[in-house]
Amino acid sequence: GAIVIDNSSHFRMDPDVPLIVPEVNADAVAGARKKNIIANPNCSTAQLVVALKPLHDAATIKRVVVSTYQSTSGGGKEAMDELFNQTKGIFVNDEPTPSKFTKQIAFNVIPHIDVFMEDGFTKEEWKMTAETKKILDKKIKLTATCVRVPVFVGHSEAVNVEFENSLSDDEAREILREAPGILVVDKREDGGYVTPVECVGDFATFISRIRVDPTVENGLAFWCVSDNLRKGAALNAVQIAELLLNRGMLQQAA
Repeated sequence: GAIVIDNSSHFRMDPDVPLIVPEVNADAVAGARKKNIIANPNCSTAQLVVALKPLHDAATIKRVVVSTYQSTSGGGKEAMDELFNQTKGIFVNDEPTPSKFTKQIAFNVIPHIDVFMEDGFTKEEWKMTAETKKILDKKIKLTATCVRVPVFVGHSEAVNVEFENSLSDDEAREILREAPGILVVDKREDGGYVTPVECVGDFATFISRIRVDPTVENGLAFWCVSDNLRKGAALNAVQIAELLLNRGMLQQAA
């Protein structure tokens, strides 16, 4: 039978359904035949694990603290329209009326994506933790704060990582430069980093602002930006299909 690549959240945490980011856990496609379904990860998780994987291989990640700056396109066309209409309305003194979002999104940030859970985290934050463990390593501890920002396309993340072994910022920079799916743009000068506007339409996950975190024994911090409609959704699904094809798991239709 055909293998379905599912982009909803329904199958992501099903133990019998592989959750795949090809640069990170390509071998997990072997389990696709259990239900003939492969899950596409949450957009904010996809770009994060692409960046974490090569660093984890080099120095073993213990803990991750991530704050996201997620664009309105993650909430669909209605969310993008709301940002556009509110922004336009503010200039003619129209009172912003939230509909898709819980509060005004134009010229504002909203620390709330998806529904609240009993422990105070939102489901988006829980997804980042649970999916990173499933895709990368169940031993990794991760805490997230997910924030919607007045950007049309492109998710950004401020990431703080604690490792078991030492890893300098220069070593991390070289490892990430060689890693698949990543472009490092990291000059310590004005404009020497990538913002969401610049990543729109690009397939890469961009890493900037790589630096040592001196508050823990083996710590690094970095800035991660990607087009959430590409790597966070469509591109990842295409890469999964290519992976299945390359491994002879797809049969040509009669």
